[in-house]
Amino acid sequence: MPNSEFTRNEIETGRRLFAADWQFVAAASSDVSLPLMRGVEIAFAGRSNVGKSSLVNALTGRKALARTSHTPGRTQELIFFTGGSTLNIVDMPGYGYAAAAKSKVAAWTALIGAYLRGRANLARVYVLVDARHGLKDTDDLIFEELRQAAVSFQIVLTKADAIKASELKDRAAEVEAALAKRPGAFPGVLTTSSHEGTGMEELRAAIARLLAERKR
Repeated sequence: MPNSEFTRNEIETGRRLFAADWQFVAAASSDVSLPLMRGVEIAFAGRSNVGKSSLVNALTGRKALARTSHTPGRTQELIFFTGGSTLNIVDMPGYGYAAAAKSKVAAWTALIGAYLRGRANLARVYVLVDARHGLKDTDDLIFEELRQAAVSFQIVLTKADAIKASELKDRAAEVEAALAKRPGAFPGVLTTSSHEGTGMEELRAAIARLLAERKR
């Protein structure tokens, strides 16, 4: 989704939205430890090592707001952040790590299912996909949970700087085609690079538009 898809007002609103003083709120490992609902929530989901924490840091302009790790599957909690306004961010635990025990996968599924079905203030889940690899069978896990919970989601390609522009265009088209079969998918694929900061302006504007639409 190119910059031209957004108005100047949406881009500026998105910039101000994420220029706030973002802070850690809570970490939840079970449904009983989820913080009280407040404002509007958006969540970021994705396979282990897809770059969720790096994206949250780049989006908010904070180098260490979300903890990054080189060990896939390390984060097994829902991490909540707030900018002090109506918007709250949730960094969901990564999935699809091959070495994860079945018990850990079951615990992840239970936690995510409880979260998605129990948050009336959840506006959208952004599912992160590594631009180098595209969709994988393991992504079906979150897609199924989202379908059952009737939660809207949109795909965000990460690490866009790691492949050629022509490959990135083809990857985005490939993902869009695959999602056409999923009614819960919001149209359009956003491309980002946390390393270079590209695509962050568009992602912020997309979120600002989402918040504006929820007020109507």
